Amino acid sequence: MEIRQYIRENEPRFLNELFSLMRIPSISALPEHKQDMVACAERWKQLLQEAGADNARIMPSEGNPLVYAEKIISPKLPTVLIYAHYDVMPAEPIKLWKSEPFKPEIRDEHIWGRGADDDKGQAMIQVKAFEYMIKSGLLRHNVKFIFEGEEEIGSPSLNGFLKEHRELLKADVILVSDTSMLGRNLPSLTTGLRGLAYWQIEVTGPNRDLHSGHLGVAVANPNNILCDMLSKITDKNGRISIPHFYDDVEELSVAEREMLASIPFDEKAYMNAIGVKALKGEQGYSTLERNSCRPSFDICGIWGGYTGEGSKTVLPSKAYAKVSSRLVPHQNHERISQLFIDYIQSITPEYVQVDVTPMHGGEGYVCPISHPAYKAAEKGFEKAFGKKPLAVRRGGSIPIISDFEQILGIKTILMGFGLESDAIHSPNENFPLDIFRKGIEAVTEFYKNLPENL
Repeated sequence: MEIRQYIRENEPRFLNELFSLMRIPSISALPEHKQDMVACAERWKQLLQEAGADNARIMPSEGNPLVYAEKIISPKLPTVLIYAHYDVMPAEPIKLWKSEPFKPEIRDEHIWGRGADDDKGQAMIQVKAFEYMIKSGLLRHNVKFIFEGEEEIGSPSLNGFLKEHRELLKADVILVSDTSMLGRNLPSLTTGLRGLAYWQIEVTGPNRDLHSGHLGVAVANPNNILCDMLSKITDKNGRISIPHFYDDVEELSVAEREMLASIPFDEKAYMNAIGVKALKGEQGYSTLERNSCRPSFDICGIWGGYTGEGSKTVLPSKAYAKVSSRLVPHQNHERISQLFIDYIQSITPEYVQVDVTPMHGGEGYVCPISHPAYKAAEKGFEKAFGKKPLAVRRGGSIPIISDFEQILGIKTILMGFGLESDAIHSPNENFPLDIFRKGIEAVTEFYKNLPENL
């Protein structure tokens, strides 16, 4: 049976299995969902076994458990290691969802619900392609699976797990579906990811909240000071002001800039899709260059003082912010983290105390397009989508990808099928059914075109 017929005949089962995962609120950021993490791992173990994997098991880590499974055809054959994550982002703000985030449904030929794309839907693509290869007798490579439950909080336990289980995870290439394409009709393969550094800032002024009228003219307001300090991190040209921040940033070559310029990109449609009237960023670079090959700085959250309903004239004792910087290849996240801390301390006025806590981070990643597994993925996309995929760097970060290369010594192929409209991390996350189907077909073709002598 050819793959498209297999998908048609089995799609109701595929979706029921995916929905059984999506109903589990496996939110790694919230400790009250600890048991949901275990339940989701157990469900994935069961589904991997049913798909044809052997030796599926739950493995402990310092945090949430991992799911491991394998299918060893022959020790002499190359091995593909499939990585995915089963944790999801919190669903808030709930009131903006058009349907319940953890009650998945099909609507308008889309799968709706938290995890529809990131990463339960995309992980299911991998598992169903593997299932087809097993049942059709076409699989001629060994396949291993490692699914973690902490990706959305920076994978704090995975690095140690990789070091402890190097031999178990030994493979020739890693395949990941946790990235996106340029568009529904613009299939693309991700060839690079930015790194990440993330911090929390705490600004302390007086030893308690004060009456803003009585003391506001005499005591520094931590909210005001925090905003002033954050405004100094980027200049009017969108360039980051931290000394030595750009020391290791590699400038784009003429060839790379020409390649990016050749990518079909409708800036007006881009702005309309996200509801803005103009774009802003580092001057001297195009939008595609800025959001994939240049570093950035963002305030991810900021709070302090009274934020409830009504008014309260208070000068707060403390103010907080969570901030992050996307990094490009060659920028070491630990070095950047320290440069940021040093800079904040250098601009801290004497009338407040500032503490900066590094949260998590990771390196950037680049995959050569000459890699045999990349070529196999390219052919898979071409067969499923009817056109050769574009090779693009993406602006997101998956810090563990660089760890795979450093610890396991192997390259990762980023074969993702997400779309900007999938609204991952946001209310109304979704995944188009036609992309789900084409994704299964593309991964199937990846296996068919993967050389047996990697």
